[in-house]
Amino acid sequence: MDIHTWQRPGLRAALLYTVAAGLLGGVVSAVSRLEITRRVVPDAALPAGPVVVVANHTSFADGILLALVGRRLGRSLRLMATGGVFRSRLVGPVARRLGFIPVPRGTDAAAGSLDCAATALGAGEAVGLFPEGRITRDPRHWPERSKTGAVRLALRTGAPVVPVALVGAERLVGRTGIVARLLRNTVLRPRVRVAVGEPIDVRRLAGVVGDRPVDDATVRRVADEVMSVLVAHVAELRGEAAPHPSGVPAEALSA
Repeated sequence: MDIHTWQRPGLRAALLYTVAAGLLGGVVSAVSRLEITRRVVPDAALPAGPVVVVANHTSFADGILLALVGRRLGRSLRLMATGGVFRSRLVGPVARRLGFIPVPRGTDAAAGSLDCAATALGAGEAVGLFPEGRITRDPRHWPERSKTGAVRLALRTGAPVVPVALVGAERLVGRTGIVARLLRNTVLRPRVRVAVGEPIDVRRLAGVVGDRPVDDATVRRVADEVMSVLVAHVAELRGEAAPHPSGVPAEALSA
């Protein structure tokens, strides 16, 4: 799939998504307990129409977990995933059929993934992404300060942003010993807790008036405000105060 193009999945892809979600949901249930423990709006599903779903990133399992949460909330998310996912001979073709969007990090083509995501949102889809851009490097698994892509996408399309906090995913799949950990988890089944926040109108936060462009400083401020909401949900699930309310800055990670 060309990084600059996106086509809405058809009926066969919808059926494939249903089957894949069922199979992966069974696997996840066998090795963990995925629980939506808190919703700011009780019993609320994701909004209809275009929506950007953002989540914190602590595990290689987060993409699957976020997709399953989306299904429980009534939407099939079109996830933005790193280019390596699409280079896999096994996973890549399935990801393309499901309407997932490749993000070739560290290349000049990376910005084109936002064009692709904007097309999906224009078709009324729900796009899921991890605004940190990578699994957090914080040793205590707190979210890092976000990139600005999710907010730029929402400003561009007018789609609301829904924050989804995931706590405990790092106990499901870590960076090493993946097979051994999964085998152990069939007995221990670690709990993965989820909190779903209210939709955020980033255009309102940015003070957008008509078609007036938004400057980079405002985009950065709004990105920090959105990340602060997500971090607050993570902190509430963890039952402790976040050391960095808008995400761990790069200088704190390198200290």
